[in-house]
Amino acid sequence: RHMKDIIFDNFQNDVNESLLRHKSILDIITKYSESSSRVNRALAKAVTNCGCIKISAKKQENISSNNDDINNFNYALNNHLEGELCDNCRDIIENEIGNNLFYLTSLCNCLDLNLYDILLKEENKMNLLGKFTLR
Repeated sequence: RHMKDIIFDNFQNDVNESLLRHKSILDIITKYSESSSRVNRALAKAVTNCGCIKISAKKQENISSNNDDINNFNYALNNHLEGELCDNCRDIIENEIGNNLFYLTSLCNCLDLNLYDILLKEENKMNLLGKFTLR
């Protein structure tokens, strides 16, 4: 076993032990949904309240089907962000993402799923399909 899977398993076990009030699947899925909204809200506040980052969105460039464009796919698309998160906004967003991971892991525990196995399957899918795993 590698250190990384031990860290994931320990995290999953710690989440299981610390989830006291929200054992019902209904509690878990609604808290998971709420935590996703809080990540989005923290990001919006970084733009609108703090201003450390700016969203400047426009239509993405068209990508043709020739191999050169496929190989440069990541470079052609833009994430529409300008600036960098300040330390305060970074801390807030990291905290909200941490809460989101907690409830995602709780969901896995409730359904008897292993988060690390899911991560490995997803990684294998991306490695197998490569650039064609477009989402």
